[in-house]
Amino acid sequence: MKVLDFQGQKIAVVGLGISNLALIDFLQKHGADKIVACDRKPWEKLDARVQKLTERGIRLQLAESYLDGLADCDWIFLTPGMRRDWPQLMEAKKRGVRLGSEISLFMELCPAQIVGITGSSGKTTTTTLVGKILGLNRKVYVGGNIGQPLIGQLDTIGAHELVVLELSSFQLQDLQISPHYAAVLNITPNHLDLHSSMTEYSEAKYNIVRYQRPNQWSVLNIDNPASWEARERTGAQICPFSLHRELDQGAFLRGDQLLWSFGGHQEVVAESGKLKLLGLHNVSNSLAAIALSCLCGASAQDAASVLTTFTGVEHRLELVRDLGGVKFYNDSIATTPARTMAALGALSAPIHLIMGGSDKNLPFGELAAYISSQSSVATVYTIGQTAEKIEQALVEVPGEKPKIESCQSLPAAVALAASRAAQGEIVLLSPACASYDQFPNFQVRGERFKELVEGLE
Repeated sequence: MKVLDFQGQKIAVVGLGISNLALIDFLQKHGADKIVACDRKPWEKLDARVQKLTERGIRLQLAESYLDGLADCDWIFLTPGMRRDWPQLMEAKKRGVRLGSEISLFMELCPAQIVGITGSSGKTTTTTLVGKILGLNRKVYVGGNIGQPLIGQLDTIGAHELVVLELSSFQLQDLQISPHYAAVLNITPNHLDLHSSMTEYSEAKYNIVRYQRPNQWSVLNIDNPASWEARERTGAQICPFSLHRELDQGAFLRGDQLLWSFGGHQEVVAESGKLKLLGLHNVSNSLAAIALSCLCGASAQDAASVLTTFTGVEHRLELVRDLGGVKFYNDSIATTPARTMAALGALSAPIHLIMGGSDKNLPFGELAAYISSQSSVATVYTIGQTAEKIEQALVEVPGEKPKIESCQSLPAAVALAASRAAQGEIVLLSPACASYDQFPNFQVRGERFKELVEGLE
């Protein structure tokens, strides 16, 4: 492992969530003795683990002044999702302070080859698939935007092992190093409440391939224009995947067969009907997983054994319960309109759709048009901050419209949808929005949905 000497350097760690607490542990272990931990929360709102940092000689800088005086630091490590255009941070960068994150430091120091996966949707599923496929025959570490921070395991990772990382736009925006194998699954509007524009969001995503070398690989979705555009940002070799085109090199769908073509050899990996994951979007995710895994040395048989048995990740079109012939699905991960459209495309029975949440400044017009065109959507139940915005988009779209019920809260929506749904129909939580107006994150929202469904009689 490459070693950096942190002793005597002033280091600020901004945002004291799980990843940065793990980072602080790592920095202290490796000699850092001048750490200031910064958080916008006041002392009384910090959890006990954060408060105890002072017992380890770490100075806390909190509340309104948490970004003050950072321009004399040597390093500033920022939490994912924090805007980089705060005046204090811009001044620090102007003075030559190095800005980074837990994941950028991990990638700089990691001795193993890294497989990195990003996209507006499908990241967790694809990352999990790749980790399982590659893990059949070698030691693999899976992390990044999922699981526990890998910075705490960095000292144990060997050069001949593999690391598979899910990488969000927030994690990518600081990177000046790219993975050995990188995938851009898709790019659609997301996080425009935190990124200043779609261009800024896309360019952050492109960092996953921007610094690759000619002996490395970019796995790109040729069906998604913004993903395919990444080929203009990388010096690596290109391996496409596609639902709609046959490829001389890459992973593609022909009829109901998922195929891998490479080095003049082509073979069938699996049949789409034998995948446990629902929806065409998950066929696309599976193709990306095939490409990444096979480029890393896995066989088509390895890929098939996982793809035909893996039942999915929690909160992603998760079947919660079949009650009296009504199926309840938890798709709380759907925090964008594109994700909700993918979920609707995977289901065919009459659907009672629960939507809404906190506003990410994303448009709902395309989703409203899609819903209007799908006879499968019987009723839309709106909740949360964006309820009125969603209802307006549905009203304005031409054509037939589903029934609209304004419920505001998730319990009210579940109760009403359950009372309306008949045998053979579906109740689907696929919000198309973030959760922060009513829940700490999409996981808590999904767990609450499952609790409500399990409580139905």
